[in-house]
Amino acid sequence: MKSHWGALGRHLSTVRAGSLQTGWICQSCRGQARRKLFSSSAPRNADKPYYVTTPIFYVNASPHVGHLYSMLIADILKRWQVLQGRQAILSTGTDEHGMKVQRAAEIQDIHPKALCDTNSETFKDLARRANIANDYFIRTTDPEHRDAVEYFWARLRESGYIYETKHEGWYCVGDETFYPDSMVEKRVSPLTGKAFMASTETGNAVEWTEEKNHHFRLTAFRDRLLQFYADNPSWVVPNNRFAEVISWVQNNLEDLSISRPISRLDWGIPVPDDPSQTIYVWVDALINYITVAGYPLWQPGSEHTQGWPVDVHVVGKDIVRFHSVYWPALLMALDLPLPKRILSHGHWLMSRQKMSKSTGNVVNPFFALDRWGVDTMRYFLTYNGAMANDSDYSNTFIVDRYKKGLQGGLGNLLNRITRSKNWSVKEAVTAMSSKKDEALLEVVNIQRGHLETIVGKTAAHMKELNPSGALKEIMEFVFKTNRFIPNAAPWDKSKEGDIAAVNQIVFYAAESIRIVGILLQPFIPEKSAELLDRLGVSHDRRTLQHAELHADDGYGTPVVLLGEGAQSSLFPPLPVED
Repeated sequence: MKSHWGALGRHLSTVRAGSLQTGWICQSCRGQARRKLFSSSAPRNADKPYYVTTPIFYVNASPHVGHLYSMLIADILKRWQVLQGRQAILSTGTDEHGMKVQRAAEIQDIHPKALCDTNSETFKDLARRANIANDYFIRTTDPEHRDAVEYFWARLRESGYIYETKHEGWYCVGDETFYPDSMVEKRVSPLTGKAFMASTETGNAVEWTEEKNHHFRLTAFRDRLLQFYADNPSWVVPNNRFAEVISWVQNNLEDLSISRPISRLDWGIPVPDDPSQTIYVWVDALINYITVAGYPLWQPGSEHTQGWPVDVHVVGKDIVRFHSVYWPALLMALDLPLPKRILSHGHWLMSRQKMSKSTGNVVNPFFALDRWGVDTMRYFLTYNGAMANDSDYSNTFIVDRYKKGLQGGLGNLLNRITRSKNWSVKEAVTAMSSKKDEALLEVVNIQRGHLETIVGKTAAHMKELNPSGALKEIMEFVFKTNRFIPNAAPWDKSKEGDIAAVNQIVFYAAESIRIVGILLQPFIPEKSAELLDRLGVSHDRRTLQHAELHADDGYGTPVVLLGEGAQSSLFPPLPVED
């Protein structure tokens, strides 16, 4: 992992001694007293790494399949950029402060930091187990992150957008947020029969709170936010969720409480100039994205060198508002560049019901990865997952996807071409490398048309932040190629002694598999690597640049044993199917 923490700590030791003592500056004086460090527009620097993030995950409970899905989508987006030859950064981590963590530690009668240390390691293990290629794993209890948060708070106070007042409202510990009266209703618990007040948005219980704390003038950014949304109509994906964001800003925007009395919440970062208050967990958490990118050690205009502004924040649908309303407003207050896009995904259900510990239908992602295999789970979650809607998780669905797509589709296709005794892939590749302009059989010409468009179609889906669409496009091409082989009937051509026709058919089938193997690397990295090994594709010819017809004339000799029978196939039969 890369590290800039030592320099950050040394730099901020002077900040605490100096600029954190700076008080509120009046609006009329601010233009002279405050220098504008950053532009709100994205930098044009060509050397900016691609930067993608997952949410940082609460450590009050164990990881679930939704956490794995967020990691996976971000990982695919990063790997796609690397496949194109671009430097890319992926950050994930854990959100370790707040009332929810404090109460979980109290229930277990342990110190919150001990709870965080244990559960943070579990999330790290999940990333490793799922083959997530993250460059950073940030924890909000890291001292370097605290430095960045304190610095951010000081700049926010300098901006004049923080004020202190009494706050009354409904607070939800589960969501770590206040809700206005319009978003709260009375409900009855189906388990206890008792009435309680709940958020209409999440259904989680809320409690009435009266306290004195610091507020952020969020309403001052209403017009700027709405104008930004209008200027960037694809900023939040999918569109239906962006419409909800816009409606919320138009109808529900209030100034944001950004601290809690330490008497109620002591597990967090204290407000730098007010030790009686703890910084609101979401302000603390959101800043992690710029901590990773080197904030605040940015020279003016150089924030891009470590990835900022982020290219994509991957988030679940329940935290869209925090990322698309609070976060851009906080950045606007400091004249910092805004995220380029927010990708919001739906939740995972079981039997069309929300996963819940109380109903016993929570999927343990570690068990699922062990049972089905890493790439099988990556394939299933990507293929069946959705952005605009929720998705249903079922072992039956996993088995079906494995059998039809991986085993019967991709694995069968590879076996048909590489295991035949009637031809040689290497001879077909060698023969066709000197016959690029040769007239093609009609059935081969049709396959060539599909082959020449698959990369563009896949790239179009990825540009729209739609990994599921991209994977489905690739797999549809696999199914077409599986139909192409019997339609072209190379076995019959071999019996007839038409070696030229056999080479032509085998070559275009092999090229189709080779390009599929390259395209699948972000999705199922281990199995796609094995596929390319079985084809004999050199490791330096596996980039997107090589995913085109005739781009590689040196493959065809396997570098691993192909074996015989179903058990030695790329996707062998599942040992258990229920």
